[in-house]
Amino acid sequence: MAEHPAYPVGLRLSGRRAVVVGGGQVAQRRLPALIAAGADIVLISPEATPSVEAMADAGEIAWVRRGYQDGDLAGAWYALVASSDADANTRASAEAERHRVWCVRSDDADEATAWTPATGHSEGVTVAVLTRNPHDRDPRHVAAVRDAIVAGLHDGTLVVPQHDRARTPGVALVGGGPGDPDLITVRGRRLLAEADVVIADRLGPRDLLAELPSHVEVIDAAKIPYGRYMAQEAINAALIEHAAQGKAVVRLKGGDPFVFGRGMEEVQALAEAGIPCTVVPGISSSISVPGAVGIPVTHRGVAHEFTVVSGHVAPDDERSLVDWAALARLTGTLVILMGVDKIDKIAEALVAHGRPPQTPVALVQEGTTAAQRRVDATLATVAETVRTEDVRPPAVIIVGEVVRVGPEPTA
Repeated sequence: MAEHPAYPVGLRLSGRRAVVVGGGQVAQRRLPALIAAGADIVLISPEATPSVEAMADAGEIAWVRRGYQDGDLAGAWYALVASSDADANTRASAEAERHRVWCVRSDDADEATAWTPATGHSEGVTVAVLTRNPHDRDPRHVAAVRDAIVAGLHDGTLVVPQHDRARTPGVALVGGGPGDPDLITVRGRRLLAEADVVIADRLGPRDLLAELPSHVEVIDAAKIPYGRYMAQEAINAALIEHAAQGKAVVRLKGGDPFVFGRGMEEVQALAEAGIPCTVVPGISSSISVPGAVGIPVTHRGVAHEFTVVSGHVAPDDERSLVDWAALARLTGTLVILMGVDKIDKIAEALVAHGRPPQTPVALVQEGTTAAQRRVDATLATVAETVRTEDVRPPAVIIVGEVVRVGPEPTA
């Protein structure tokens, strides 16, 4: 490759074909940005991580479940070659060269025609940083400059200090918030930027993974409903293993770690192993998602209390710990998490124990993200509405008169 620095440019990929070869960690980290850019994404890979599989199941990408074949890049504007098959990567890169498709290679940057910059976002601005020296692509240095610029944009100083953070070995249990990457706490974002290892849930703010430098190991702990999952014991073991090696480990969870997040189980396991743990609270979807669509969980003269309940176990299930009869007698707001597929039995139980059938219900799918969607119903109609509107998890369900307080939903 020539000694010249890379020419910086912003690709406008909305509606244009982008091909990703390989469904592993690199794809998992880069796909959210391509999705956000509106690209028409085709994934070529015989297998994928659970989080990448979830993107395919949600229709965000098209997944061709096989290895790379010549001709797969036809019509592409951009290609990300990131499979574990070195020969396939070489052939895909060669095809990109023949057809003049900008191509990023995760295994051999010198053979690529494009490099992925370290990116960050602040106040509607995307910061992208590339090294000028083709032979010195130190990801830590590039990420440090990116972090400094973003921090300067946040506080108005635009000062780029020397990046020399002292990372503390141990585990940081970080609540990532409801999905919008801007809703993670400042402390959570800082610890994420200093991590050596990130163990991430599917419901965590996945866009933040794209900001991590390439040396950071990302472990997929996605727990896809009724699909593949990493057992809690395995997550605990991974936390202990990496922290015991002296690494800075971040356990990135959606919402708040202790709101139906099994965070305390991880804290207990780390304590038993003698591993220091820092807990960083997160914004819970139980209040932030209703707020994002204009629903207050409490409102003067309407609701003086709100109750958050897990709906992953049906009311008639012997494992249920919820007193649904008591909940039905309350007059305030009921917020149900993880209850989409049990909402029919939940609604039946609430009505049977005294809640009026006409009680308003709102379902907010993918709250605070670009895919956010609100669907309204009543206890009498919510089960059928979920089916006809194809409401899927993750979704927050709000039951009560507060649903009618805010402005009329626009969609």
